[in-house]
Amino acid sequence: MKPTILIVDDDEEIRTQMKWALGGEYELRMAGHRTEAVEAFRKEPPALTLLDLGLPPRTNDATEGLAALSEFLAIDSAAKIIIISGQGERQNAIEAVGAGAYDFLCKPVEMDELKLVLQRCVHLSNLEREYRQLQQQARAGEFEQMVGTSPQMEGIFASIRKVAATTAPVLFLGESGTGKELAALAIHQRSARKEKPFVAINCSGIPESLLESELFGHEKGAFTGAHVQRKGLIENASDGTLFLDEIAELPPSLQVKLLRFLQEQRFQRVGGRQEIQIDTRVVAATNANLDVAISEGKFREDLYFRLAVVVIRLPPLRDRGDDITLLAREFLQRYAVQNNRKSLTFSPDALRAIHSHRWPGNVREMQNRVKRAVIMADKKKITAADLELNQAGQVGTTLKDARETVEREMVEGSLRRNRGKISGAASELGISRPTLYELMEKLGIVREEKAP
Repeated sequence: MKPTILIVDDDEEIRTQMKWALGGEYELRMAGHRTEAVEAFRKEPPALTLLDLGLPPRTNDATEGLAALSEFLAIDSAAKIIIISGQGERQNAIEAVGAGAYDFLCKPVEMDELKLVLQRCVHLSNLEREYRQLQQQARAGEFEQMVGTSPQMEGIFASIRKVAATTAPVLFLGESGTGKELAALAIHQRSARKEKPFVAINCSGIPESLLESELFGHEKGAFTGAHVQRKGLIENASDGTLFLDEIAELPPSLQVKLLRFLQEQRFQRVGGRQEIQIDTRVVAATNANLDVAISEGKFREDLYFRLAVVVIRLPPLRDRGDDITLLAREFLQRYAVQNNRKSLTFSPDALRAIHSHRWPGNVREMQNRVKRAVIMADKKKITAADLELNQAGQVGTTLKDARETVEREMVEGSLRRNRGKISGAASELGISRPTLYELMEKLGIVREEKAP
């Protein structure tokens, strides 16, 4: 594919000259003023931009050109922008380079010189992109496919590195789909226990009547159907790491037994009398508000303090800035390879929709949408429709429609993640159970509780 150049100049003759000189090697897009140029840049950032500083309505000074430069760099801080200026505007061009432009050339432009500068610029841009990709791949490998370069995620990675070398219990907080289990696995893989088992259990996914046996094991004859002695997950994680997901769903009776294990590193199997001592590191996670659960008497405060020696909060995807596009492209590359569709790319409308979507299901939602789009897309570019996202990123034609659409998406998603449990969904959404019932009635949502 030809590199794309955005040419920003109000002089039609110059644009035509550039078109004839560069059209064979580059894909050219034209803009005659700042607003048009910024819109074109935002729609699909070019590989290079040629920018005349004297743009309408103030063609006699550099105000509009410098403003355009600032907006370009705000959209893409790594953008390669070459300033084209008159001899009398040399100082303005130097100022633009100081503000982040890549280089400048004075009018009249020598085409051979311009082509040389463009070739060097494209080469540098490609090297920088490859370097960023290698960095990201290395980081993804280091952190069990946790992808991100945002300040929030860099902070998460730094915290993981610090706590991994200790034996302290860790509590991950964050919305569903933010990658809490991957983060727990990253701690395990960096610890002295990495050669030992990593055992994960979802406390909300197992019936209460079976959960105690799953965690602590049982002796033969402990209850109907217990025909043999069976070790629990805590024993299976001996010398390794036990990950307790959705810890807020742990029944009160098991909270007491888990607390004792955390304090003494010993327990009894169901129906057993012998004390079993096990060295297991416990990492827990929840999407619930534990402060509310503690105040309502649903979660023991002493257990919270045992689990929350180190608390790490995973940010929702909507708050991770450029990580949104980075993740989308990572998933696209992964699933395109798996499905033998390596030439697939995102269309501009898909990228706009990806940026505009609120991602209530976070990384898990994006992963599923991209995976489906790779399978179902009919063309070489994945569209917003393939992702089942609105092209403009809007969820309704009016504010009322938009609000109801977002509310329905969040409520249905929360109920689905909590297997139809009203208390869990209400806690995740940060509202009371009566409020959730009212919202469901207003939106016409029927509760469908799934079997365990």
